[in-house]
Order: sequence, then C-alpha cells, then structure tokens
Amino acid sequence: MNGQVRSDIKVGAEVDIVLKKDQRTGQLTRGKVKDILTKSPNHPHGIKVRLEDGQVGRVKQIHS
Repeated sequence: MNGQVRSDIKVGAEVDIVLKKDQRTGQLTRGKVKDILTKSPNHPHGIKVRLEDGQVGRVKQIHS
C-alpha cells in the first residue's frame, strides 16, 4: 500500500515515511505510527503521520 489513503493507516502500523528534510533525496525512515496528522481521507503526497520516536513525515509504504 502506498500511504495515500488515510483508512489504510492504523496507529501502531509499521510504515516508511519521507521526512521534510529528506524530500529532495526521497530517503525513507521506518517506524511505528503514533498519530495520524492528516485529516482528509486521502492525500496525493501521502498521509502525514508522527512516529513513536516523534519524527513527522508522509507515508510512502505500509508494511503488514
């Protein structure tokens, strides 16, 4: 799953996100979702989440 649909993302799910500072390179950061920050049901650049370690970014990949 590509992380553009809010209903696909659950708190505690393991995801890869792109941090704001890594948007140019596209470097992914893996972690578990603590909070879902995007309110709309979908977003073309990925749903914005906060990981358990406090990092914020847009979801690019969801791991089952």
